[in-house]
Amino acid sequence: MSIRAFINEHYRHFNAATVKDAAEAYTTCVDEGGHMLMTLAGAMSTGELGRSLAKMIRQDRVHAICCTGANLEEDLFNLVAHDLYRRVPHYRDLTPDDEQALLDEGLARVTDTCIPEEAAIRKLEGHLIPLWKQADTDGKRYLPHQYLYQLIRSGALKAETQADPKNAWLLEACKKDLPIFVPGWEDSTLGNIFTARVLDGTLSSTDPVLPGTEYMRSIAGWYRERAKDKRAPGFFQIGGGIAGDFPICVVPMLKYDLKENVPIWSYFCQISDSTTSYGSYSGAEPNEKITWGKLGPTPPRFVIESDATIVAPLIFAHVLDL
Repeated sequence: MSIRAFINEHYRHFNAATVKDAAEAYTTCVDEGGHMLMTLAGAMSTGELGRSLAKMIRQDRVHAICCTGANLEEDLFNLVAHDLYRRVPHYRDLTPDDEQALLDEGLARVTDTCIPEEAAIRKLEGHLIPLWKQADTDGKRYLPHQYLYQLIRSGALKAETQADPKNAWLLEACKKDLPIFVPGWEDSTLGNIFTARVLDGTLSSTDPVLPGTEYMRSIAGWYRERAKDKRAPGFFQIGGGIAGDFPICVVPMLKYDLKENVPIWSYFCQISDSTTSYGSYSGAEPNEKITWGKLGPTPPRFVIESDATIVAPLIFAHVLDL
């Protein structure tokens, strides 16, 4: 039995039925010519979501990605240092002294997975500083993800690759020159490193990296172009936070701040384990977004209350008819 057939047979009620309905509506959206924006919060890259997301990109089931700076960089961290990552299945039992011991070994823990600082983070830093410095010297400015695209296209990482390249979603995105939006990039390891190199004088200023407002302008251009088509883009949100709230704001910005007649997102789905709560973005129900002009009352809206590391690959498999 295929994964799609299994879901269709067994996921019939409650939260499981929402998984099935959301997957079917996703497929309808893209089959009818709509483009899909996917947002990545949390630690999806360290959780190796690329094993399924890369295939979605290869098969044109994802057309743009909005992610945190952490998800952007951690896909490459894993690519070049995969064999040196350490899994800690008993992470719930760690004491503060155990955590300090991991730090002393140069291991940064993300739930049950430890990222090796020297092999992953410092290796990427060594490749990126020359790119930042060259842009600084030439007076050029690029968005954060464009530097990683430059690095990938240079071929400098090929000799250092440890993970299977077909599982790296950023490599697949680079091949297609997929639009990527990274709000709040400075709140990431590489964003911190870039700022440190400005503070120590390695770079003359922060100018080489364009700010988040340029990403908003970029999203506006992407949405305008697709809104010209018969169907407006869909919005598939993994987690919450800035990765989700930043891009969904493009519609009210265009409608209310620029007075443009653009359609509302044609599909919305959020996978989140955040409980519904007052004042929470991640815990807000989709209907609340209607009052902000971010969503409309007609297009399909789904909230799947579960762990994205479990649910997202299942939905991707359903969409891909695996």
